[in-house]
Amino acid sequence: MPPRTTDSTPQRRDDDGAPSTTPEPGNTGEREASAAGTGADSGTGGDGTPGAHPTEGRSGPGPGTGQRVAALRRAADGGRRWRALRLAGCAALLAVAVTGGAIAVGGAQDRGAGVTAVSAAGALSPGDLARGDLDAGIASLQRHLRAQPRDFGSWATLGVAYVEQARTKGDPSRYPQAGRALKRSLELRPGNDQALAGRAALAAARHDFPDALTYAGRALAQNPYNERALCTRIDALVELGRYDEAAEAADTADDRRPGVPVFTRYAYVRELRGDVRTARTVLERALDSANAPADIAYVATALGQLAWNQGEYKAALGHYARALAADDAYLPALEGRARAQAASGDRAAAVRGLEQVVARFPLPGPLVALGELYEDRGADGDRAKAGDQYVLVDAWTALARAGGVNADLDTAMAAADHGDRKEALRAARAEWDRRHSVHTADALAWALHVNGRDEEALPYARRATATGYRNAVFLYHRGVIERATGDERAARTHLRAALDLNPGFSPLGAREARTALKDLEGNR
Repeated sequence: MPPRTTDSTPQRRDDDGAPSTTPEPGNTGEREASAAGTGADSGTGGDGTPGAHPTEGRSGPGPGTGQRVAALRRAADGGRRWRALRLAGCAALLAVAVTGGAIAVGGAQDRGAGVTAVSAAGALSPGDLARGDLDAGIASLQRHLRAQPRDFGSWATLGVAYVEQARTKGDPSRYPQAGRALKRSLELRPGNDQALAGRAALAAARHDFPDALTYAGRALAQNPYNERALCTRIDALVELGRYDEAAEAADTADDRRPGVPVFTRYAYVRELRGDVRTARTVLERALDSANAPADIAYVATALGQLAWNQGEYKAALGHYARALAADDAYLPALEGRARAQAASGDRAAAVRGLEQVVARFPLPGPLVALGELYEDRGADGDRAKAGDQYVLVDAWTALARAGGVNADLDTAMAAADHGDRKEALRAARAEWDRRHSVHTADALAWALHVNGRDEEALPYARRATATGYRNAVFLYHRGVIERATGDERAARTHLRAALDLNPGFSPLGAREARTALKDLEGNR
């Protein structure tokens, strides 16, 4: 898998694929109507009918998915002139399953059965929404708020549901709606912890991690046991590169609200600090405690990613098989299985798997992986196919930005190897100015390297590997940069470490690492 951040921790599937519904909120006032889902950005069509949104978790693309994927591909076609298009108007059509939403929406990993605990008035709790049919839950909340427009708790729940819908449905137009609903909740009950935690989740989904941390802190001041706020606080600290504080926050959350959402974050913080054994143990216990299919798929995929990162491909495939047994259309597990198949030598299955993933959600990670598999295969037409995937990454980035999403880390990682190198450096520097995580350090180091600035790159490459995080990509990048600066001994050490850890970390990168190491060994 690519370097994993809390942004890209495997996503929980939180709905059963029902079509989105955005009913008119009725005569509850202009502010309530706007926040609840009326208007141009509500997902309704031009005639006021509910808009179509892509359905995550089905074996084939739904109508909304097809429209968005087609729109993205049209943006990338036409002689590759997508930069000249007016992309802003297409933003709501793009499947922007942004990295920051993957676990930033804390309640998305709540455990339990389906949405059954509907009150007599029709309102749902945040946990109920997270565990069941998200679209039906939103519709139920909207009906309830038409009748009870001063229910601050339901406004908060609706805001969080819109954040989650933006993530799972790839619809950034939901973020403004989320903001309005959360604002309305705070107007009705200033300082309520549900809405403050929702604002933290919204900020994290937009990659505004300082704001996410601030709002999470405010929510916890009101309610120290708010699970969403506890989890978002961990996420924000991790993404800001404040790992010691993240570890303390994970310990606190584990004391206050132990469960799958906290366990997975706790494990990831330990993995980032090089404690793979503890991370695995915690995830195994989380899997043992998981009952809902969504939780099983989520935790099993996290175990698969952990195993893949250590080069344990057979174990990774076993975990992905368990995830897919719980949910046979769970995209992160399908992507992970394809990467493990590629690393194990089954490239044909890997290509088929990634083609299935990008046909539904053409996001940068799987697009780059598929492009590299095409390049590595080298059959007739494969180079052109690979180029198509990289162009789609560019189109995704442009459309994501048009939708208000910060995509600089995605840009830096993809463009450094397969796009505009100067743009990669610009994006990496911009992201480093915002946060100092190991992933932004690695991205900046590599962007500097491909721009021929290896002496400047080396301190960032060292910083990326300083926490003990066992990541073959980071080690490979450091080894290449050390070789370019003339430190052949260190280059051999880190290139060998990358290949020993995860010899199939990248179809092209691993091949280049082996070539570089062979050359270095020959020069001894």
